[in-house]
Amino acid sequence: MLSGMLEPHVPPQPPSAIPSAKGDVEIDEPNPAQRTVARRTAEARATIPDLELSLDVPMGVAVHRQAGERVSLDALLVAAVAAALRAVPRANGAYRDARFEAYSRVNVGFVIARDEAYLIPTVFDADEKSPAELTAEIAQLTEDALARRLAPPAFSGATFTLWNAGALGLSRAGIVINPPQAAALAAGAVRELPAVRAGELVSEPVATLTLACDHRILYGGQAAAFLAAVSDALQR
Repeated sequence: MLSGMLEPHVPPQPPSAIPSAKGDVEIDEPNPAQRTVARRTAEARATIPDLELSLDVPMGVAVHRQAGERVSLDALLVAAVAAALRAVPRANGAYRDARFEAYSRVNVGFVIARDEAYLIPTVFDADEKSPAELTAEIAQLTEDALARRLAPPAFSGATFTLWNAGALGLSRAGIVINPPQAAALAAGAVRELPAVRAGELVSEPVATLTLACDHRILYGGQAAAFLAAVSDALQR
């Protein structure tokens, strides 16, 4: 190029139009909810040494209760988790500042999965409510959360997190612990599996429960006891 000549001005292309071996790159800014999910997930993975355990739970009693008592599976899961949190108090706590915290209230954060993010409103004092009460409350919380009618306090104060992943058709799912809670549970879809009863091969409804726990506070034996307590509550 001759000295003194100016190059023609070419405006920079936006990132969405930058060509690459992958084709055009489209940039999309995350919304506030997605930023929260990204921050909380990174925090959990970076700071919590988690242990994951799964248990297949017979769901015949729960399925019967759904139909007979007209309660939701979500409500029965929340009720079972709440009962287990009372039976295994270490699960209703946290490891913070090199100390164990134990909470007197059982507040279950209930995951509502959306395409772009998660919403986790809190069912306060879940252990004090019947499945019928929980059915109505969870339905209302879900409706209000999706309509963005809930204030920030409705998403705080949870001592444990539950995700009914079966609502999305998943037979089994993992879950990330919501700091600073000790654990979180994902419930897979109820599906028919073969089982032997009185020497005969039968089919029974089963769901896979997967517990992620902070191994600094909830050890393998306690985590197994918690899963067993959830299973027992679902079979009553």
